[in-house]
Amino acid sequence: MIVRTNVVIWRSTVVFFALCGVCFSSAPVTPGSNLDDLLARTNTQVAGFLDQFSDVKCTEQVEQEKIGKDGKVELKEESTYDYLVILTNPGGELTLAESRLPVHEAKQDKKNRPLLVSNGFATLFLVFHPYYAQSFKFALLPDETLDGRRFSKISFEHIPGTRSPAALALRGREYPLELSGTAWIDTQTGAIAKIVAGIANTLEDVGLKSLQSEVTFAPDPFHDLKEPHWFPVVAIVEVETPRQRWRNTHRFTDYKRFSVTTEEQVSSK
Repeated sequence: MIVRTNVVIWRSTVVFFALCGVCFSSAPVTPGSNLDDLLARTNTQVAGFLDQFSDVKCTEQVEQEKIGKDGKVELKEESTYDYLVILTNPGGELTLAESRLPVHEAKQDKKNRPLLVSNGFATLFLVFHPYYAQSFKFALLPDETLDGRRFSKISFEHIPGTRSPAALALRGREYPLELSGTAWIDTQTGAIAKIVAGIANTLEDVGLKSLQSEVTFAPDPFHDLKEPHWFPVVAIVEVETPRQRWRNTHRFTDYKRFSVTTEEQVSSK
């Protein structure tokens, strides 16, 4: 994840995990009815979804807003990109990166007022990936209904000193972010329908007062998959420093499958 302001940079740690070297054991959990089973289904679902997510591309529409002290929008810009997540496997380790090809980019503000640049929040589901889940404490909350459908609800909190899917990069250093929040999960499949996450006031000394994000998922548009997956449709990010506040809204539409074919030829002399 990357968030650029005139003060801070938010960057996702590069996602590395060896296919044969990662221990897919259960994450630390709070004792409760069916929490272990639900986390196991969600871990499996997210691991499978990561493969599916890297095989599709979509259109990403980004709305950037700078918000004044009175809560009114001072500046708003809109951009459109061809978006995809690239999953590679160099040397037996997987690397996850976002690719954005501009279709329409926002114009430069004449007053040079800073806007927030936020990347990576579509992959917030990595909190529940087996590689990162062991770095979080989970607790089962009362079920809740979203859009007429009932979901299990799980809270999560990062364990200090363990790996995190996101970090703050500042002045040549990276600080793992202490993410905490809530996820709404389909009880039967483990598919994530919504995640709300943020950080506590632990980074005010480096200029970040608050960061809040909300990602909404919807059933995949492909009907021939063996396992149903939910893809990101909207990601809302709000960042506040002692003097400024921004809100970005990412909308992901028009998902399509793509494939890359390579061919090698050996020339004869």
